[in-house]
Amino acid sequence: MLYQPWPWYVSGPLIAIIMAVLILLGKKFGMSSNLETFCSVGGAGKFTDYFKIDVKSKRWNLLVVLGSVFGGFLGAHVLSPNPAVDITDETVAKLQGLGFESAGKAYLPTELFSLEALSQPMVWVILLVAGILVGFGTRYAGGCTSGHAISGLSNLQRPSLIAVIGFFIGGLIMNHLLFPLIFGS
Repeated sequence: MLYQPWPWYVSGPLIAIIMAVLILLGKKFGMSSNLETFCSVGGAGKFTDYFKIDVKSKRWNLLVVLGSVFGGFLGAHVLSPNPAVDITDETVAKLQGLGFESAGKAYLPTELFSLEALSQPMVWVILLVAGILVGFGTRYAGGCTSGHAISGLSNLQRPSLIAVIGFFIGGLIMNHLLFPLIFGS
């Protein structure tokens, strides 16, 4: 069972149980808040008041990041017999048509996320602009996809519902309009 993806009826209730415990403990789940904590730990509070926060109260959430990194590594390198993501042949063909020959063979496209790719200035530009947009969007939306979609919706927060709808619309626009414009030949 560990070597196969877990079905929704196993993983879904596990997420629900974790969220119920967090709600009962008065905690909020989300990855972007950890970036604020990391910046605060790194001394960003010396430059802006936004990062002057009580780091001790957020230590538990840093364990979530550590667990995510460890779990991702464990899942990719120990529990996965195949390092590739199982995507449809049609998607592989479309990605390969856009120049991503590693599609269907690697978890991340080596055309963007390899040491060789970092020698290309355009890759740096794409990653930098993407990082700025994700950072701005996360701050503007008041949280990230995991925080809004899991924690916010679990708390029945209307702003989280609006944010999640926006994430899906943005994802569709990126996938169908912008991605082919950026990477098309």
